[in-house]
Amino acid sequence: MSQTNVNVFRRMSDRLFGGIRMSWPKVIIFAVATAAVTALILLLPIFDNTSFHEIGVSFEAWILFAVIIMTNCKKPLESALKTFVFFVISQPLIYLFQVPFNYMGWGIFMYYRYWFMWTLLTFPMAYAGWYLKKGNWLSLLILTPINLLLAYLGLGYFQNCVFYEFPNHLISVLFCFAQIVLYLLVFFRGWKHRLAGFAAVAVLVIWLSVSLIMFGTVDTGVSMPLPGEPSFSENAVISFDDSSFLEGSIQDAKDGYVYVHATKYGSTVMTITDGDKTYQYEVNVFRNETGHNLIDITEKH
Repeated sequence: MSQTNVNVFRRMSDRLFGGIRMSWPKVIIFAVATAAVTALILLLPIFDNTSFHEIGVSFEAWILFAVIIMTNCKKPLESALKTFVFFVISQPLIYLFQVPFNYMGWGIFMYYRYWFMWTLLTFPMAYAGWYLKKGNWLSLLILTPINLLLAYLGLGYFQNCVFYEFPNHLISVLFCFAQIVLYLLVFFRGWKHRLAGFAAVAVLVIWLSVSLIMFGTVDTGVSMPLPGEPSFSENAVISFDDSSFLEGSIQDAKDGYVYVHATKYGSTVMTITDGDKTYQYEVNVFRNETGHNLIDITEKH
């Protein structure tokens, strides 16, 4: 890269991460705009099973949005407050915009519970995230978990792209790893900080790649109504005979919606205990003929 290109990159990055006056009106407009775009992407079938669709179900785009807000605030508390408000506005709006067009109607808000928990965590995370601008070892300590998460997500997309549905999610792969490179180049001027940051990511990438080659991995989840659409009380709990590769939660007790996540192929029994009542289901994790990982839940007889 020529010195001219380096200077252009530096000016653009300095503008994006520190050169914007992040006023409250801008935060609110940013939140509404990102929510509207996300809802539109989720509603249009053309974006199904593409990298763009991930903005509604994964973290990578929202990490970038949060970093932009954090680094354009003057104080750590301002960073925490404005990032928190950004997520408080944007996340529920994504579901609200979809209500008139989604078959679930208001029931779509069941998915907001997961994002609400992460929204609460944005306050302390954004307070600490403000110190990214310092460009010291503390900054690298704060940035490393973010980069490791991006690397983990990028490798997951890479696995799906190469082994299952090429070239779908190729953009997601590039987007995740481009953020890692961008943050290390923008926030750190010394080669020691950058080298340490890249080394941490490289260790994770190598370890996960070796694990994938040696053992294979499955990382798939499904949210769905149970067969028969049972209704549970709020005290109902979910368990598995073999919990080594399955975990789950009850997302909507009234309508019998559960979320199940699997880390390998196999079958086991899922039991839902609701007071004196128990419900049992067969859970089967498999890969279909088109290469997609699926979770099938049927009533146990």
